[in-house]
Amino acid sequence: MEPIYQYAWLIPALPLAGAMIVGLGLISFNKDTNRLRQANSIFIVSLLGAAMTLSFALFWSQLHGHEPYTQMFEWAAAGDFHLSMGYVIDPLASLMLVIVTTVAFLVMVYTDGYMAHDPGYVRFYAYLSLFSSSMLGLVISPNLVQVYIFWELVGMCSYLLIGFWFNRKAAADACQKAFVTNRVGDFGLLLGILGLYWATRSFEFDVVGTRLQDLVASGAIPGAIAALLAILVFLGPVAKSAQFPLHVWLPDAMEGPTPISALIHAATMVAAGVFLIARMFPMFEGIPSSMTVIAWTGAFTAFLGASIAITQNDIKKGLAYSTMSQLGYMVMAMGVGAYSAGLFHLMTHAYFKAMLFLGSGSVIHGMESAVGHDAAYAQDMRMMGGLRKYMPITSLTFLVGTLAISGIPPFAGFWSKDEVLGATFAANPVLWLIGYLTAGITAFYMFRMYFMTFEGKFRGNDAAVKQTIRNEQLQAMGLAFGPGAMDPRELTMEAAHEEEVHSDDHHGHDPHESPLTMTLPLLILAVPSTLIGLVGTPFHNYFEAFIHAPGETVQLAAEAGQETLSEFYVMAGSSVGISLIGISIATLMYLRHKIDPGAIAAKIPSLYQLSKNKWYIDEIYNELFVKGSRRLARQVLEVDSKVVDGVVNLAGLATLLTGEGLKYLENGRAQFYALIIFVAVLGLVVFSGIT
Repeated sequence: MEPIYQYAWLIPALPLAGAMIVGLGLISFNKDTNRLRQANSIFIVSLLGAAMTLSFALFWSQLHGHEPYTQMFEWAAAGDFHLSMGYVIDPLASLMLVIVTTVAFLVMVYTDGYMAHDPGYVRFYAYLSLFSSSMLGLVISPNLVQVYIFWELVGMCSYLLIGFWFNRKAAADACQKAFVTNRVGDFGLLLGILGLYWATRSFEFDVVGTRLQDLVASGAIPGAIAALLAILVFLGPVAKSAQFPLHVWLPDAMEGPTPISALIHAATMVAAGVFLIARMFPMFEGIPSSMTVIAWTGAFTAFLGASIAITQNDIKKGLAYSTMSQLGYMVMAMGVGAYSAGLFHLMTHAYFKAMLFLGSGSVIHGMESAVGHDAAYAQDMRMMGGLRKYMPITSLTFLVGTLAISGIPPFAGFWSKDEVLGATFAANPVLWLIGYLTAGITAFYMFRMYFMTFEGKFRGNDAAVKQTIRNEQLQAMGLAFGPGAMDPRELTMEAAHEEEVHSDDHHGHDPHESPLTMTLPLLILAVPSTLIGLVGTPFHNYFEAFIHAPGETVQLAAEAGQETLSEFYVMAGSSVGISLIGISIATLMYLRHKIDPGAIAAKIPSLYQLSKNKWYIDEIYNELFVKGSRRLARQVLEVDSKVVDGVVNLAGLATLLTGEGLKYLENGRAQFYALIIFVAVLGLVVFSGIT
């Protein structure tokens, strides 16, 4: 199998080549390249398919015990400084390669149907290919410098894809928000990398961890400094994996096309943060205070995301907060030392969350024929209902994903979430309680989403619901002034809306099932969403035997994964029980209509508004950072205009006045110059006499 490892660099190189060739075609021969839509998509999908095949071959080799393979070359050298680049293939890298390539391949197939009529079809494929290449390069990077390069490339691609429909203000704002928020975390990561090099004189993962622990043990570096460096590195994953307080970009990223939402939320950008924690686990593990910060950050994020998701009506934003919550589980697992459990949940989540996002895209695609292309209608679950009879494949696969994320056996999410909760309970019962309650909330909001979308009667033609959504839009834009009030901008907005609705040729039809290119990836993803959790059962944990923390032997990892049946039944039974409670409440509210959600919201308006307004975190950030930076800029402008410019203007005025005065002394007469010299000498004599 050695030749396969020698050509592993082709895995990120193939999609990169596809992005470059198609991108050059768009730049040089735009019309001809856009005319060959299908040829370009087949070309890019084929290259990624080849990368996926090679990834599976490497994974199979690693699974059968092949030693980790590293290929390095010297990239830069100056004196004692040497920087190497290359790639590493080990169990963690091979697993991530398979996850990224399979999800990206299915997303690209799905894109052909979803973006079929979009004028930016070819450009979107070029961006997807570059995004996939960046993430694949990240997971095989052997050191922190190379990780940081691909880390920034992933961020750049997310900016391009979130803002793909850049002519829409919401999309343009969302990509800027994602870019700026991630720069905060990435700056912390950069400082952490530089600090670790200052301390350890190395960028290599294993060397950094070992040397840092030795330096702390010997007293060469205070433990507080080591903890600070670890927290700075952790800021990178906080931003990329949407952990509190840098989570605010993730829901806004839904302004991008749905395929990229699936790719960002399932297998690429958000997974990069958890992956980096796993790569740097030897360093974090040796600093208990950093592990505590990681664990509590993950736990709070899990609860925060779930508590917001329960009131969301936009199907994509509901899934976005779900992703944020599930990433919190993974980070919490890493923080309590459950390395394998965190990565196990990353793997299962990648497949069922990709399926859920692609399912939401299928729903939106089907809804557009009934309510038009206005996202406020096509994505709002209050306009849906009864779609199961119109979209049977989409509804079935969405139900599979809902069961998986809710932790219902034997679906994949049950096994990974149970392992996370079991490991958390052993480390910190308080953290376990937060994760346990979050599991119940997760089951509630996911079945709320399923029932509102696929069960009951279709509400797409309900004028009252449309008016409610329109009023919310007006209020959000500051255009609603209360009953009887009318603003001229409302008339303009309504007229534009009516023109948009009536110009839609498909408006008024029933929802319909999506084409095969969209439903086939859903059916394929339903298989791992159902079965892949069986590789990590406590009876025989194949996953933990393959993926275990650095420094542990396979035997120790396998033994640590074994649980007694009684322990397993207690933990699994309790987690399933809380999920069933959440499902039951959702059923009574949104399927049987025995409980009125509106009445509950009216009884606890403060909590309802707290959830609906996302804990007001965006408003707080807007007041502190956006408006605060503007206020600071105005103060700086005052100082600049009055102090700095004042000093400069004063110097100029003094120069002007002295120049004007001195020019009269330059008359060219020798007698006058002699008189000046005489007066100066006389003045010196008098002055010396006085002193």
